[in-house]
Amino acid sequence: MVPALRRLLALLALLWLLPLAASAATLKPDDDPAASPVWLKVRASLFGDRPIRAAPPELLRLEAPSRAVDAAVVPIAIRSRPPTGASWHVSKLYLVIDANPSPISAIFGFTPDSGRADIETRVRVDDYSHVRAIAETSDGQLLMTTRFVKASGGCSAPAGADAVAAQASLGQMRFRIDGDLKGREPVQAQLAIEHPNHSGLAMDQATRQYTPAHYVRKIDVTYAGRPVLTADVDFSMSENPNFRFYFVPQSDGGELRATVVDSRDLRFVAAQALRDTPK
Repeated sequence: MVPALRRLLALLALLWLLPLAASAATLKPDDDPAASPVWLKVRASLFGDRPIRAAPPELLRLEAPSRAVDAAVVPIAIRSRPPTGASWHVSKLYLVIDANPSPISAIFGFTPDSGRADIETRVRVDDYSHVRAIAETSDGQLLMTTRFVKASGGCSAPAGADAVAAQASLGQMRFRIDGDLKGREPVQAQLAIEHPNHSGLAMDQATRQYTPAHYVRKIDVTYAGRPVLTADVDFSMSENPNFRFYFVPQSDGGELRATVVDSRDLRFVAAQALRDTPK
């Protein structure tokens, strides 16, 4: 699909969802999450009539503040823990923010080489909203947990970085590894991406024009040539997206590699040999 057509379809999808997102502005913490008109539409789009059951907290946990300090940088963590000896693993985690103009904020993919289907990141939240984490397992189960977050204006907040400086560092990435690389237990990695992640909804106060949308949309991370994380994301991710995830180290080392594609089809690659990582 040509980039211009892709952008047009994305805009049409955004306009289609705006009336529903606007209806979420009056949400209150005691409103029934299952009755959200945005969620009902998103649910049908993503899962059809497949059953979704409430996740026991020991299987799936969503961590988010009840009131955001900064609506443009809201910390989110989704943690899954299949029972010991389970024949299935969590293959996908969906992040849905009902009140955002684009509610399907992220779809994260995992493999057994991930070691643990956990993700931590920072998001924009545009209004008081139910925030949902849905886990899809390798045997087809769907499990969901929900939090209510009080926030306002995250998607239309102006960029925090100078535009010239942001353009100069566009696409720069770095890894950080935390954990024992000599063992066989999952180790946490952090991928930081320099990118303004413009939503297209923020006005430049100097020009009084809206800054065009430009954001990270696809992330693929491999370790030793095998996939450990994929992510389809949108402008709900905060400026300079940051992701924490897991992988299982190998005794002979290996390379951690990230490939990122943004909404203008710019492609960025970063790689780090684990033997170069301080222990």
